[in-house]
Amino acid sequence: MLTTAPHLYIRRPSPTTAEFTVTTCPPLTVPLRLLLLTLHLARALLFSAAILVLYARFVEPSQHHDHRHHYYHHQGCCTPIFPFQLFLAGDVPQFLTTLLQTAHRSQPGIFLSQLTAPLPDWAVAAASLAAAYAAVCFRLHRTESVLVLRGLGIQTCTIRGKWGGCFGTQTRFIPTEQIRDVLINEAFRGFEVRYYLIVVVEGEEDVVVLFPGLLPRRRIVEAVWRGVKGCLFEGEEDGKG
Repeated sequence: MLTTAPHLYIRRPSPTTAEFTVTTCPPLTVPLRLLLLTLHLARALLFSAAILVLYARFVEPSQHHDHRHHYYHHQGCCTPIFPFQLFLAGDVPQFLTTLLQTAHRSQPGIFLSQLTAPLPDWAVAAASLAAAYAAVCFRLHRTESVLVLRGLGIQTCTIRGKWGGCFGTQTRFIPTEQIRDVLINEAFRGFEVRYYLIVVVEGEEDVVVLFPGLLPRRRIVEAVWRGVKGCLFEGEEDGKG
């Protein structure tokens, strides 16, 4: 339900521009949107918990409690200051500090501190950083795209693996004058013949494979090949004719 086999979306913003996107994201129905929203909230909670554990273990013990973080003293009385008041006042660093202190003293914060108390510092740091990285960078769906601009070239966008949300996105632009041809090639993957789309670039020994991570089925490869050739070379072919 959360993922599906790679399928194709075609977008044509103008007669000379076409974008071909292959993704494993299924159509966004209402139940799927609600489920994805729940997953995003869970990732936000995981990231918040990781930051809170790091703060409680490595920052809070070294800080002396300062009542100025929570109170304004005026004419002998103490007025509580809430985190959002600091944010509205423009004191963002103090807002974040007060927010972390408040969360640390809450019941979930106390529970996390007690849960991680028996662990050594290196284990807490490694587990928290891994959880924060997973919450931010893990991608449930995989998407690769090819943008064709007639007279300019082809731009490819590839995401390396499910953990490529932060650092694994690779984008390349190939000018039209360097494109010798766009072809469909075939290769064996195990006992299966797979068809894939390649761009032959002038001056390069290696070809550029389109959609290298997903390697969609032949039907999608042929549809993209026809669309890329038609958008990229249609004007040239008409001129030659």
